[in-house]
Amino acid sequence: MKKKIELVLMLALLLASNSIGRQRAEQPVEFKKISDRLFEIVGGRGSQGGAYIGDDGVLVIDAKMDKASVDQVVEGIKQITDKPIKYLVNTHGDGDHIVGNRYFPETVTVIAHENCRKDFFLPGRNGAASEWSRPDLAPFVPSLTFSEKMNINLGSKTVELWYFGVGHTTGDTVVYFPEEKAAFIGDQIFLTRAQLIHSYKGGDSFEHIKTLTRMLDTIDAEKFCSGHSELTNRAGIKNHIGQMKKRHEKIRALIAKGKNTEEIKSEFEESEARLIETICDEIKKASQ
Repeated sequence: MKKKIELVLMLALLLASNSIGRQRAEQPVEFKKISDRLFEIVGGRGSQGGAYIGDDGVLVIDAKMDKASVDQVVEGIKQITDKPIKYLVNTHGDGDHIVGNRYFPETVTVIAHENCRKDFFLPGRNGAASEWSRPDLAPFVPSLTFSEKMNINLGSKTVELWYFGVGHTTGDTVVYFPEEKAAFIGDQIFLTRAQLIHSYKGGDSFEHIKTLTRMLDTIDAEKFCSGHSELTNRAGIKNHIGQMKKRHEKIRALIAKGKNTEEIKSEFEESEARLIETICDEIKKASQ
């Protein structure tokens, strides 16, 4: 009887877990107003993004992951303006930011940093070939790229695209709106979880600090929207930089004491394991 009750409870928990997963996946897309022209897009499947209403068209930042989410983005924009979507900017090449490209109209120009475009064609971490080499997906790969800075003019309004260097990947774009003093920075900052550094895409935690510092020194943004965290300010970015530096210092000291990677990981929260392992590898490679 006891085993039967335990089995029923396990099934109930499994069903509840699946239901929660579906609810998360089906969380409706929502537009959070930053100004009359600029909106942060949250919800749906995939990363958070944004939309900017120019004089003669709309610029979208990042693309979600499935058709249902993109359809909600497109419909949400129609509720705000009758202007067409002209541009889609991918802040970098992670799937939760680019898979949805294919569900936008082919008339939309996809823009990214030149390194991000290269990442579209990289094999996955499991070694599988990239699907973006398929001819039917060619219209949704970035066709317009830049190396350091690009201005996009939407009538009298200008959107600035900046590249400040290696960090999360080698192709992270900052989308800056000077009038709003707001920047969309993709996955260059995580506030409620350990920072992700994609080494297999050339990312580097030490360069990450330099890149964010360069960003703060260059643009006057006061609001920073990211792919997976709440909107933050300059103090939030500086605090993140400080926390990263503290990790580096602690890990260097532990390596100097002869600690191996597993021993070093045990000195940090379990949720930080991936980042700590990345930093250990970077320090060891630099010393070779």
